[in-house]
Amino acid sequence: MIQLDVLCIGFLERDFEGELTAAHSTSTLIRAEGRNIVVDVSTPYMWPAVKTSFRQIGIFPEDVDTVILTHTHSDHVGNLKRYPKAKVYVHKGGKSEISGATVVEDDEFQICPGVRMVHTPGHCTEESSVFIEADRRYVCAGDAVPLEGNLKENKAPALNTDRRLALESIERIRRYADVVIPGHGAPFIV
Repeated sequence: MIQLDVLCIGFLERDFEGELTAAHSTSTLIRAEGRNIVVDVSTPYMWPAVKTSFRQIGIFPEDVDTVILTHTHSDHVGNLKRYPKAKVYVHKGGKSEISGATVVEDDEFQICPGVRMVHTPGHCTEESSVFIEADRRYVCAGDAVPLEGNLKENKAPALNTDRRLALESIERIRRYADVVIPGHGAPFIV
């Protein structure tokens, strides 16, 4: 059976005028069919929490064979070098190149049975989410759903390249998911 563990819960900080001052993504481990898959690797600031989670689970970063990046913004890719043996996947359209990454062009791409990348643009052109069939249907949404309120209030991410596409992606996630792991917060039930 597929297991999920949130390695660290990301967050966003804004100043009094609403300007973003800090962003650190949530990072999730998926264990499926002998595979260790990490969705988003977060930032160096979050590494101590990620390392502690690995220790508690009994897995090491060297055991991770796959990294899926929901997109290429720095708050989601900052610890990539800590996964030296992992094959990295990212959807096409990103402005930042990830050296050696496999670029997925399809709308949906199966990583392994029960785990698939799904293109969910709007926040940015390459945005994808990871749909997982486990004890429930989970979505690691990245910044397609950066915070719980985005899905609950049907509100596009504050930073977006296409508001209409962002809202369509939120709806696609809502239709599939029982549980959403947002890009910058704790998991929540839909």
